[in-house]
Amino acid sequence: MLTVDQIASSQKANFDVLFGLTEKAFQGVEKMVELNLAAGKAALNESAQHAHALLSVKDAQELVALQTAAVQPMAEKAAAYSRHVVDIATATSAEFSKAFEQQASQAQQVVVGYVDSASKSAPAGTEPVMALFKSSLAASNNALDSVNKVVKQATEAAQANLQAMASSTAGAAKTASRKR
Repeated sequence: MLTVDQIASSQKANFDVLFGLTEKAFQGVEKMVELNLAAGKAALNESAQHAHALLSVKDAQELVALQTAAVQPMAEKAAAYSRHVVDIATATSAEFSKAFEQQASQAQQVVVGYVDSASKSAPAGTEPVMALFKSSLAASNNALDSVNKVVKQATEAAQANLQAMASSTAGAAKTASRKR
């Protein structure tokens, strides 16, 4: 049976986790804002420099060369920006996953403890029912672990695909700028 102290302790732990996750979420948002401000500032400065360069163009050939030279750095910067966004999202997501796994593990331990306690005080003749319940609980825990592993693998694969896509985009931009 749960005591008032156990309930209060559980609620305090849940609030601590909630506020910890809220802090992590704000840190992720803060990093995104910093990244976007830096990218916006850099884009503004580069646009001003490019505009000045365009004003000094004397013929069409020089204009084409100037525009061609601008393509590769823009693609590389876009790829770098994408990598930063993925890194921030991955780090924030990892914090949430870690907290979820810890909470799930603690909850599983509490439930197993309650089931063990209940089975010890169960009336005679209910052993098969309690054994079935314990077996079901173990199966659900195993299923949850399997789902967590699949989600981790899918997340890792998605991250690898995003990084490969960013790298290939930068490579394609380099190739395109060389051909011009």
